[in-house]
Amino acid sequence: MIDLKTKRITVTGGRGFLGRHLVQKLQEDRKCPFVSVADIPEYDLRSLDDIRRMYDEQKPDIAIHLAAVVGGIGANRDNPGRFFYDNAIMGIQLMHEAYLRDIEKFVAIGTICCYPKHSPIPFSEDNLWDGYPEETNAPYGLAKKMMLVQSQAYRQQYGFNSIFLMPVNLYGPGDNFDPASSHVIPALIRKCFEAIANGDEEIVVWGDGSPTREFLYVDDAAEGIIKATESFDRSIPVNIGSGNEIYIKDLVTMIANISGFHGRIIWDTAKPNGQPRRKLDTTRAFNEFRFRARTTFEDGLRMTIKRYQELRKNAAKIIPHFDA
Repeated sequence: MIDLKTKRITVTGGRGFLGRHLVQKLQEDRKCPFVSVADIPEYDLRSLDDIRRMYDEQKPDIAIHLAAVVGGIGANRDNPGRFFYDNAIMGIQLMHEAYLRDIEKFVAIGTICCYPKHSPIPFSEDNLWDGYPEETNAPYGLAKKMMLVQSQAYRQQYGFNSIFLMPVNLYGPGDNFDPASSHVIPALIRKCFEAIANGDEEIVVWGDGSPTREFLYVDDAAEGIIKATESFDRSIPVNIGSGNEIYIKDLVTMIANISGFHGRIIWDTAKPNGQPRRKLDTTRAFNEFRFRARTTFEDGLRMTIKRYQELRKNAAKIIPHFDA
């Protein structure tokens, strides 16, 4: 068991959605006094020079690698080369430089996009290599998956301590609501509120609503990562999820109801559905480091929508000033 209060910890992507929650939880819940963030604009983690400078300046005992180039189905479809290169080069170089500096522990955050498209439900870590990932996010998923290969190879050859965690789709306050790159929950929340504001009678949603997804509240994800950092030291992949599955059609209805949108929902079946089903087997996380999600999906969704509603109200109060 690592006492994190005595360690210098670097969190890559610490200004991102998950990163902000993780840093806050390390500082406030675990009382860690030595937490640093490695993120743009100070460090471009695709650059080997910046990675080396970051390690030299921050001198971490533990590196938690959250930084990633991510997006929804549309962003993955439009940027397969960028999503592969940026994510692969960050992970490979960060872990290698951590090994060269004899860093005590490297925590690699992967993705459930690593899983085969038709993986048996629930997704078990034992099925991770049984097929090719869903095509729209395969470059991203495979780039992240290379950190698992690297982690296992470096442990075998060098005795380097690294772990590989695969969080399910995250949501919560502070999520990315940019329509060009957001995931399904923030995208749907924004659609509903914009339709209400504009007086629209319908919203258009991609696909046919038949796929299922599992979602994990961001604070629960942060807690799972911290628990693994404290007490897990094996290079086997581990799912981090809630274990609960919901149809996209039901998700849209739930978000519309909580948001107060009562218009029609139009399904654009010309757009892709993505992976047919996603539901994780979370047994390993509980057995290895006693992680179990605590936030119910409805509670988490209500907190997320409430926070987004507050942000919209605050933004509407800002009156621009023009010099004469």
